[in-house]
Amino acid sequence: MTNNFRKKYISSAKRIVIKVGSAVLASSHDEGLDETVFSNLAKGISELKKSGKEVILVTSGAIAIGMKKMGLKQRPKSIPEKQAIAALGQGSLMASYEKALTPLHEKAAQVLLTHDDLGSRQRFLNARNTISTLLGYGIIPIINENDTVAVEEIKFGDNDHLAALVTNLVEADLLVILTDIDGLFDKDPKKDKTANLIPVVRDVDRLTLAWAGDTGGVFGTGGMASKVEAAKKAAHFGVATIIANGKDFDILKKIFDCIDIGTLFLPMEDKLTSKKHWIAFSARPTGRIFVDEGATDAILKKGKSLLPSGITKVDGIFEAGEVAHCVDRHGKEFARGVVNYSSSEIEKIKGIKTTEIEKILGYKYYDEVVHRDNLVVR
Repeated sequence: MTNNFRKKYISSAKRIVIKVGSAVLASSHDEGLDETVFSNLAKGISELKKSGKEVILVTSGAIAIGMKKMGLKQRPKSIPEKQAIAALGQGSLMASYEKALTPLHEKAAQVLLTHDDLGSRQRFLNARNTISTLLGYGIIPIINENDTVAVEEIKFGDNDHLAALVTNLVEADLLVILTDIDGLFDKDPKKDKTANLIPVVRDVDRLTLAWAGDTGGVFGTGGMASKVEAAKKAAHFGVATIIANGKDFDILKKIFDCIDIGTLFLPMEDKLTSKKHWIAFSARPTGRIFVDEGATDAILKKGKSLLPSGITKVDGIFEAGEVAHCVDRHGKEFARGVVNYSSSEIEKIKGIKTTEIEKILGYKYYDEVVHRDNLVVR
C-alpha cells in the first residue's frame, strides 16, 4: 500500500520543490559545508531534469558558510548579526552549487525572497512569472530567504516554511524536504533507539508528536515540527511531501524510484485553490474586522460572504485588496480574506445593508466586504 502511494504521488510529479537544510549541507568534520553533498544533489537534480521533471531548490547554508568564514562556533542571535553573516556566506553558497552543477552542464539562478514578496499578491505573481521563465529556459532556480534585508516582521522564520510557500508559488506537484534523519519518527531517534520510522502520514492535520518541536541545531532554525508544518501547508494545497535523509547517497534517485524511504505525507482531498492557499498561508493580514454572531454563523455554517451588515468594528489600517482577519465578538480569528473596501470605508458602512453602501460612500464597488471566493475559514 505504501509503495502504491509513492507511485501515485512521487513518480507522477513533474514540478518539484526540493528543500535542503543546513544540517544536510554541513560537514561532519568541521563547521563548513560538505562539497560531497553538493555534488550528490547536483547529480540527482540533473538526472531528474533529464527525466523531464522541473526542479526548484530551496536552500539554507548562507549563515553556516558565513560562520565558517568568521570562525564562529555559535549561530548569531541578533538580526543585524545574522544579516551580516548571511551576506558574507550567500555568494559562496551559490558558488558551491555552481561548482557542482557546471560539470553537468546545468545552469542555476539565485532567487532571494522575503515574506513581503509573497505577502503582496502582485509581487507573488511576479515572482511566480520569474521562476516559470527560468524553468522555461532550463535553469534551476535556487531560492533562499533574503536574510540581508529581512527584519523580524517580514522573515519566513525558517526555510521549511519558505519551501511550503514556494510550493504554492510555483504550483508544484511535490515537496521534498531533505534533513539529517531518515524521516519522521514516533520518538526522537537521536535520543531514543526504540524510535520507529513513520512511513506514511495520511492526515497531517491530526498528527501530534510532542518531541518534534526540538530546535534545528547550531546552523539551522527549524526542527522536525517546522518540517511537519511545511508538509501540512503543502497538503492543504493538494501536494504530497516526503521528508528524507539528505546525507544518504543517491537520495533523490531512491525517492523517485519509489523506494520505501523517508516519510510520505499525503495531500488533503479537499484542497485549497492557489489563491486561497495564498490568503491562508502567504499573505500577512494587516487588520481585523469584528463580525457579529449571525454573520459568523453564516460564514462558518452556510458558506456565505461577509456583508457590511454583519460588521461591528474595524481594527487597523488597510486598503482594498489587502488581507484582513475576520474575528468574532471575542476577538478570535475564524477566517481571513481579501477585502473589497479599505478600513476607513468599512468603518463608514459597518452594520448597514448593502443597498445603503452607495448612499453613504457615494459609490459602490461590491455588495460584499469580503466575497466568499476570497475568504478562507481558519
